Amino acid sequence: TMFRPLSHTLRRLPRPHGARCFSASLRELRQNINPAELHLDMERIRPLSSPPTSGIDPFKLAEPDLRPLSESIKDLVGVDHPVLNKVARHFFDMQGKRFRPTILLLVSQAVGTDRASETFTKQKRLAEITEMIHTASLIHDDVIDIADTRRGSRTVHKIFGNKVAVLAGDFLLARASVLLARLQNTQVVELVATVLEDMVHGEMMQARAEPEDLLTFEHYLHKNYLKTGSLISLGSQAAAVLAGEPVDGPVAIAARDYGRHLGLAYQLVDDLLDFTASEAVLGKPALADMAQGLATAPALFAAREHPQMAAMVQRQFSLETDIEAAMDYVHRSDGIGKSRKLAEAHMQVAIDASRRLPGTDRDVHDALEQLCHDVLNRKA
Repeated sequence: TMFRPLSHTLRRLPRPHGARCFSASLRELRQNINPAELHLDMERIRPLSSPPTSGIDPFKLAEPDLRPLSESIKDLVGVDHPVLNKVARHFFDMQGKRFRPTILLLVSQAVGTDRASETFTKQKRLAEITEMIHTASLIHDDVIDIADTRRGSRTVHKIFGNKVAVLAGDFLLARASVLLARLQNTQVVELVATVLEDMVHGEMMQARAEPEDLLTFEHYLHKNYLKTGSLISLGSQAAAVLAGEPVDGPVAIAARDYGRHLGLAYQLVDDLLDFTASEAVLGKPALADMAQGLATAPALFAAREHPQMAAMVQRQFSLETDIEAAMDYVHRSDGIGKSRKLAEAHMQVAIDASRRLPGTDRDVHDALEQLCHDVLNRKA
C-alpha cells in the first residue's frame, strides 16, 4: 500500500475550547481577513492590464539589495552545530529568484523609503526574516508531504533524515524570531507572528478538512491564503509599518492587498502548473496535489461541470482510478481556463493596490506590476 502524506492521514483531534488572548490591534487585523472576500467575482474585475512598456525586470532592479541579502541570510543562520549549518546552507543554495524578498524590497521602496536610509536597512532585515520563515515552512512541508524532490533536488529530509529536517526548520523559525524582536516594533512582531499562526492554521485546515469543505472555493482560497498568501500579504504590510505608516492606514492596507492578491494568484498558477507542466519543468512530480488528496482550482471548477467528480474530491482521490478519471474530467471542462481567469482577476486587484502606494519611483511601480505578469506567465 502506498504511504499517504501526514496531511492526508492525520487523525482528527479534539477541537480546542476557550478563547485565546490577543491584543486589540491583532484582533482587528485578524477580523480583516474574511474568507468570503478572498473569492473574487471575476465578472466584476476589469480585464488584466497590459504589462508596463518599460520592460523592466523586477529581479534585476532588486538585485543590488538581493545579492548581499542572500549572503547575509547564510551568515545569520550560521550556528555552532555543523549539521544544522549544512542543512540550512544546502536549502538556501538551491533556492530560486528570492521571490518573497524581492516583493518586500520593492514594496518598501514603493511606500517611499529611501534605499540609503536606516529604515530601508530594517526593511531588508524583514525581507531576510520572511525568507527564513518561508524556507522553514518548505522544509517542514516536505516532511509532512513525504516529498522526494524540490526544484529537482533531493529534499532535506531525504538527505539528512526527518529529525534533522524538523530541527533545522525549527531552528530557522527560532532564529527569525530573534531577528524579528531586534526590529523593536511590536506591530511588526504581531504581523509576522500572525503569519506563523496562519501557516499552522492552513496546514491544519488541509489535514482536517470535512468532506463538504473540500468542494468549496471559500475553503480552498482561505487555506491558500493562510499557507501562502499570509506571508507575502502581512510581510508587505509590515514593510509599510516599518516606514512609519499606521498599520491600518491606507498605505499599509494597499501594501497588504498587493501582497494578499499576488500571493493568491501565485498559488493559483502553481496549482495550474500541476496539471499543465511536466515533472522535468516543475522539479517535482506532476499531479502531486491529487496524489496527496488535494482538489485545487482546476478540479473544483471541473467538478461544477461534472458533478460525478464530487465523490472523488470528497474521498480525496483515494481509489486507484480516481486521479486518471479526474484528470480526464478536468481536460473535458473549462477548469484550467477558469482557473487562469481567476488568477488574472487576483493579479488585477494586486496591480490596482500597487497603484495606491505613494512612492514616486516609476521603475519600482513598473516592477511591482511586471512581477504580477511574470508570475502569471511562469513555467515552473
